[in-house]
Amino acid sequence: MKTPRALWIVILASLVTLPGLALAQAAVLDLPLDRQVFQRTAGEWAEVKVAGTVPTGATIVEAKASLGEALRGKPVDWTVVAQGSQVKDGRFAGALKLETGGWYTLTVRFRKSADDQASLGEAAVEKVGVGDVFVTAGQSNSVNYGNPRQKSNETLSVYFDGKKFTPAADPIPDACGNGGTPWPILGDMLSRTTRAPVCFRSATVNWVRVRDWLPGAKLHNIERLVERTKWFGPAGIRAVLWVQGEADAGRDDYTPAEDYERDAKAMIEFSRKQLGWPVDWFVAGTSYCPPHGPKDWKVGMASVLKAQKALWDKGIACRGPDTNDIVGNREYRHDGIHFGPRGLLIHAERWYAIISTRHMWTNPVTTAGK
Repeated sequence: MKTPRALWIVILASLVTLPGLALAQAAVLDLPLDRQVFQRTAGEWAEVKVAGTVPTGATIVEAKASLGEALRGKPVDWTVVAQGSQVKDGRFAGALKLETGGWYTLTVRFRKSADDQASLGEAAVEKVGVGDVFVTAGQSNSVNYGNPRQKSNETLSVYFDGKKFTPAADPIPDACGNGGTPWPILGDMLSRTTRAPVCFRSATVNWVRVRDWLPGAKLHNIERLVERTKWFGPAGIRAVLWVQGEADAGRDDYTPAEDYERDAKAMIEFSRKQLGWPVDWFVAGTSYCPPHGPKDWKVGMASVLKAQKALWDKGIACRGPDTNDIVGNREYRHDGIHFGPRGLLIHAERWYAIISTRHMWTNPVTTAGK
């Protein structure tokens, strides 16, 4: 005999009111996201944001971080991350200080009061990291126009698309193109050195001049880069990695050196002002664009490279890797402009050499261009 629906409602209602019985409370975490990487400070730690929904009656939120064997980092036992005004209207927001490393497993629990040790509920994120975050920008050789697609061979390199973090595998999301990039290779090199997670966020737009990155330009390129960088919070990334120049060099009306330098400086200074901190920009020496445009295409290349060198020499930007000599057969440039398998490897190695030298990390020997 089936129990009538109305009787089930009565039974459930009575369970809620019976002494000593309570229905399970739900706890939801909005932050951190799974595989989220927080930028480490010079002191080798980060404030990991913890936020979400609390069960009814909770006034104290605690978190702990655990680590697997042989992983870099330091476990943290139960620590109060939110209480008082940090818990309001059924929600909470706080932070847990973690040392460089990961992946950490972050577990959060909720209690009624300091005197009541009973847990009202728990929630967990399996992978949370403290390491390095990079925003990549420029044009096609900084995004998905290489061949073949690359995929991280390690477990600590990730991409971010604005909503979720995923293992670094091309094509890099929320960007143009559908091919390969150097970023999974670079991520593996960095994570093997630092033993910390690495994240890449793309802000690249293909085949536009540097003037199209000026504040207020039609495509709002620099404003989008600022917005994507702000998501990570104050001082939330290690650097912007800029690979651009072909669109300025490879035209009959190539960009004069003084114009490129002026516009790039305005772009960089705008980003720093909007972010409120002096984010590092690494500008690659990139202008190689063989005869697809100007009759004397080497003149345009030289003009753009002169401007990029001026940015380095004047301290406006950090020196990025030289890429113009990465030329040859399809192994180097699969279509004459975009990097092939060997070109992608060399590009990544040179980025690694530049970044690791600046931060005094272990630096391997890199492959020659030819």
